[in-house]
Amino acid sequence: MPEPFEVYAIRYAHHDRRASENFIGGDPHDGPMPIDYFIWAIVSKERTFIVDTGFDSDMAARRKRKLLEPPTQSLAAIGIVAEEVKDVIISHMHYDHAGNHMLFPNARYHIQDREMAYCTGRCMCHHGLSHAFEVEDVIAMTRRVFAGNVQFHDGVSELAPGLTLHYVGGHTMGLQVVRVWTRRGWVVLASYAAHFYANMTEGRPFPVVYNVGDMLEAHLTLQKLASSPDHIIPGHDPLVLARYPAFRPDLAGVVARLDVEPRS
Repeated sequence: MPEPFEVYAIRYAHHDRRASENFIGGDPHDGPMPIDYFIWAIVSKERTFIVDTGFDSDMAARRKRKLLEPPTQSLAAIGIVAEEVKDVIISHMHYDHAGNHMLFPNARYHIQDREMAYCTGRCMCHHGLSHAFEVEDVIAMTRRVFAGNVQFHDGVSELAPGLTLHYVGGHTMGLQVVRVWTRRGWVVLASYAAHFYANMTEGRPFPVVYNVGDMLEAHLTLQKLASSPDHIIPGHDPLVLARYPAFRPDLAGVVARLDVEPRS
């Protein structure tokens, strides 16, 4: 087996909302169900990969989200210098995953062919699909393409031994998830393939979606890729920070260690 990676969830923003906003068809037991915003770091002795780039303070104000601290601050706290990062994986191009344009100036960005086609094509003529994208994020990625700083993927790709990208679609046309070999087995960073644990366990998809059928099938793909259901990390669930230990005590509630066993 390859050398295991360490994996970290880094919480940078928060939004208070109700459960009815998190499921297609609402929730009959509607109550508070807040959402957290994360980026992720995948680290070995040789390489560091960042998954998604989050959004900045201006976007937080526009979208009425609470920015807790810039992601670079938390990355620095675990020994990652943004300017030294060489690889950034973009799960999809929504504003909360593809912002912070200047954060990683020396990185190559990894994205699925279908995602770039989606966010620059005819689907963006429909507000119901385009509202979660920001045109400046799309322009920034287009500039990287022309500068030679984007690597496109189609389906499944291996970025390093023990680290693969997998196209699943559903939430967006080109959504990809990340499978990582760790000391506890195969961990899958689901991003928006599953916002919350409940989206998967209850079979109730999140309402921002390109294709509902593909989103439900993506839940099954996550189970096939991960060593167990406990190895699937949803993209926005505050329970992630409750289930996994902090990188160190002063980073509790900010950085969680995902390559170790979750709390029972």
